Amino acid sequence: MSIAFAPPQERGPTIYDFIIPARAPWSAVIRRGQSLRITDLEGNQAVDCILYSAADPTERYSAAQTIAAQANIFLTTGTRLMSDEGNVLMTITADTCGRHDTIAGACSCESNTLRYGHHTKHQHACVENFLLELSRHSMGKRDMVSNINWFMNVPVEADGTLGIVDGISAPGKHVDLLAEMDTLVVISNCPQINNPCNGFNPTPVRVVIMDGQLSS
Repeated sequence: MSIAFAPPQERGPTIYDFIIPARAPWSAVIRRGQSLRITDLEGNQAVDCILYSAADPTERYSAAQTIAAQANIFLTTGTRLMSDEGNVLMTITADTCGRHDTIAGACSCESNTLRYGHHTKHQHACVENFLLELSRHSMGKRDMVSNINWFMNVPVEADGTLGIVDGISAPGKHVDLLAEMDTLVVISNCPQINNPCNGFNPTPVRVVIMDGQLSS
């Protein structure tokens, strides 16, 4: 099936343009001053993501530091994505979805078994995607940390209960990230089929790297 999409509005030349297949991992280094646009091509597709300092991958994304810096558990335009050393890795400069999750974590074969039954243990999951992609950068399970879930809708009830419900994204919604340092971005295009985070049907997403800040 061919996928039609409009080119991004841009301030600099396109360096890289790629469609991540459904269920697949991906990674790239975004240099300081470059922007990454992630587009939900068909809507309601969760995109799990971990960030690392490209110069020193022992410095990596911290959900706790990010939440504390903005006093909010949801991510959107203006959010600074913080490292565990208190530095800004990337800043969200545009967001047409409106809210992204930073607390629900990544699916795994083990969590699928616990939540949905032993018959799901064989299913591919985000943790396996992350491990595969991290191995290409000489990293492993010890280097995994809490991740961002782009386009994923995880409401929090008054009593603290979390839910994974139908997404608020739609075809063509995107989020733009400006690199504040050279940043390794590692993505799992979530393969989950047991809850509504992908509308029970994982689909491709588009990533575009460009010089300078993108305009929405």
